[in-house]
Amino acid sequence: MNRPKTKRTSASAPGKTSPRAEKMDLALGVLGKFREVFRAAKVHFGTVHKSVGVSGAQLWALWELHREPGLRVTELALRLSLRQSTVSNLIEQLAQSKHLKRKRNDADQRVVRLYLTASGRKLVDNAPQPARGVLPDALESLDAKTLKNLDIHLRTLLSAMKIRVPGASKTHLDEA
Repeated sequence: MNRPKTKRTSASAPGKTSPRAEKMDLALGVLGKFREVFRAAKVHFGTVHKSVGVSGAQLWALWELHREPGLRVTELALRLSLRQSTVSNLIEQLAQSKHLKRKRNDADQRVVRLYLTASGRKLVDNAPQPARGVLPDALESLDAKTLKNLDIHLRTLLSAMKIRVPGASKTHLDEA
């Protein structure tokens, strides 16, 4: 990554940068890594859509139903870390595309369970991996201590931001 050269202050010795310049360089490096993470996720979503014709979020939903048939909408929303209304819209699109079906097979007829159709199973089998997306897959591969530290540091970063987007944590990256 090309970063702008920082100016030396008069108090800096030749060949050295000031602490402020070093902090700015570090901040720009971190920003670049955020961009790389999100760009990789978007590239993967584009590959998914081009390859199998569904969005990354839709593929992840299908993958979860492939792993555990018969999930309810609320259970699927928890697994995807998305709002229930967002998942309901995903399900509607996938049902219209005939990739999943809804069944009321419990004693309580209000409970709807979700199942893949043959085309949904074929789609999951032929989809680029990881089906959940590169970011969820990478995060899950980290050890618990690293994840806890990352969580702490990201909370600190979010606290320092001037603008917050309520509910953004429940929005899939390919919808951003």
